Amino acid sequence: MKLEPGTYRVADPGKFGKAMLVLGIIGLVISAIGMGIDYERFYYSYLVAFCFWVSLGLGALFFTMLHHLVGATWSVVIRRISESLMLVLPVMAIFFIPLIFGIHDLYHWSHAEAVETDPLLNMKAPYLNQVFFVVRSFVYFAVWTLLAARLYRMSIEGDEEFGPGHADRMRRTSAWGMVLFAFTVTFAGFDWLMSLSPHWYSTIFGVYFFSGGLLGVVALLLVITLFMRSNGVLTETITEEHYHDLGKLLLGFTIFWGYIGFSQYLLIWYGNLPEETVWYLDRWHGSWKAVSLVIVLGNFAIPFLILLFQRVKRRLGFMKGLAIWMLLMHWVDIYWLALPTYPGAKNNAHFAWWDLTTMVGLGGIFLWFFWRTYSSRALVPVKDPKLKSSIEFMNM
Repeated sequence: MKLEPGTYRVADPGKFGKAMLVLGIIGLVISAIGMGIDYERFYYSYLVAFCFWVSLGLGALFFTMLHHLVGATWSVVIRRISESLMLVLPVMAIFFIPLIFGIHDLYHWSHAEAVETDPLLNMKAPYLNQVFFVVRSFVYFAVWTLLAARLYRMSIEGDEEFGPGHADRMRRTSAWGMVLFAFTVTFAGFDWLMSLSPHWYSTIFGVYFFSGGLLGVVALLLVITLFMRSNGVLTETITEEHYHDLGKLLLGFTIFWGYIGFSQYLLIWYGNLPEETVWYLDRWHGSWKAVSLVIVLGNFAIPFLILLFQRVKRRLGFMKGLAIWMLLMHWVDIYWLALPTYPGAKNNAHFAWWDLTTMVGLGGIFLWFFWRTYSSRALVPVKDPKLKSSIEFMNM
């Protein structure tokens, strides 16, 4: 990857984008073979991969809106990365379509005979039905696409002329957008993952889904910026100070994710109601117990203890490895949310090779489109009046 001399525009985007596209296509083709072998198990793998990558796009959208709302300076140099990540959300709407065909294989409430014989499902039928489920999902993507496209367009316009009211326009959009974001992400978590267990519910589940995506996207921002640094790109623009702040965010959102997860567990444990505790009991049988412990230790306890030390946040090689680990833990977390509802994995974790191929397939397309968008424009908002201060930012 090479930049044009004296500018932040890309002269040669390199082979990364093409490699991701090829990898994505190969992954999707191989996954289609898995669908032919065991279509029910395939849909669970696909749902996990879909929710993983969508959650990262949502995390990027939140990161961008939060940047505008608080008027942040330090994150100006990495804002274009989060903007390009959030712009992949419209593409992910296309990959929701296969889930429409897998509704019967994933969701118990989609079977009419089950609803007729189950009083609770019958009461939930006005909300949990196939047509409304699909309509809601596309409404979510419509809202996210509107927000992402609007914020990205204003950001690109700012590269031509950043007027006095430009930042205010992006802040106002982020203000009403944050309200819509909160509702849509919450209900997306309810629909796609929580309704896999239609008799169980948690009002905090949507926040748990959101917190995982937010933690994941900070890890992804670290991986992307450090990847560019290793290729000699923006080495004087994104400095050790910015990596230190990303490390602090990683620590903060690790605590936030742990707090939300523990809050959900504590209320259910304290209430000790059979209709609520069954969800956790399903994840405390057989090898699921080990997976549960891995999530607690690997996604909270270990990163929390490591990130408490300031010097760790400035060891860039170590932070890159930790960020990749956190992304892996985010995938395990979503896997843990979804797979225990699969009949063949009721008591033990049931890994299949299409768990990997669906992740590679959707991930390849996700990263290809991100790189295509990111490398087509200036890598930083060149006329943002805060850019110079952002480059010179120092941690206090």
